[in-house]
Amino acid sequence: MCQYLPFYCQYPGRFIDGLPITDARDGPLTIYAVGDIQGCLQPLKRLLDNVNFDPGNDELWSVGDLVNRGPESLEVLRFCYSLGSHFRMVLGNHDLHLLAIAHGIGCPSRQDTLGSILAAPDRDELLYWLQQQPMLIADQGYVMVHAGIPPQWSLNKAKILAEEMNNVLRCDTKSLQFFEHMYGDNPDIWEDSLLPPERWRAITNYFTRMRFCSAKGHLELASKALPDSPPEGYAPWFRHPSMLPPGTNIIFGHWAALEGKSCGQNLFPLDTGYIWGGPLRMMNLNTTEYIHQAQL
Repeated sequence: MCQYLPFYCQYPGRFIDGLPITDARDGPLTIYAVGDIQGCLQPLKRLLDNVNFDPGNDELWSVGDLVNRGPESLEVLRFCYSLGSHFRMVLGNHDLHLLAIAHGIGCPSRQDTLGSILAAPDRDELLYWLQQQPMLIADQGYVMVHAGIPPQWSLNKAKILAEEMNNVLRCDTKSLQFFEHMYGDNPDIWEDSLLPPERWRAITNYFTRMRFCSAKGHLELASKALPDSPPEGYAPWFRHPSMLPPGTNIIFGHWAALEGKSCGQNLFPLDTGYIWGGPLRMMNLNTTEYIHQAQL
């Protein structure tokens, strides 16, 4: 029987660090999606201020990687959590890295900025919440993932595999097994016959780490090059013929080297590399308008 890890617990209160969690929805709803925040709270707040974001009516989506590299990872988690049901996200590779460390798997690297979260008095509440988040959201005419969807998966297949990972992350035994074996580049091709934990690693690598792959879905996870300079035999995942329904709108992040440039119709790249000196991008899902915040 699956039970949550002992250091996680459910909290009946609707406040965190003095911030109320709002659930009421009255009036018009505008949905915004933001790129990789990576611990940079101030540009996010500036973006929300610029569009007069109403946390009681509007909704904020995130492509994941809320944390790491930036100076305010703890504050970002607290802020997003405080939005309650008006915030939705998919998990990114940095979010999963944080959870693995919190489970005692590995240690932070010199580049990581996760110490404030791990030492915070409300860490259990925040990490419990983070671990409940999905790897795919399909709603409001959009599909949102952190990295992408490989060419050999249909949308239904992607939803099923994302739900499989939801169930893994919400089980103490399976989630610990997953985190113990999460790191690694193999298997580099999806097979339905794959068994855990390698199966879970493959699903996670497609959803949270993929940039280049072959037409059959072989992953190349080392390169962070521009899409027009792929490793031999590979191409950006979105350049291959896809099994997704025509016109599927995909919101994704992860690939800062894209600089938010157009990747094709119905593709909405939101990682513009704020942590590397670029702007932070947010999109109005109602209008597909991009809003940017330059470096502060």
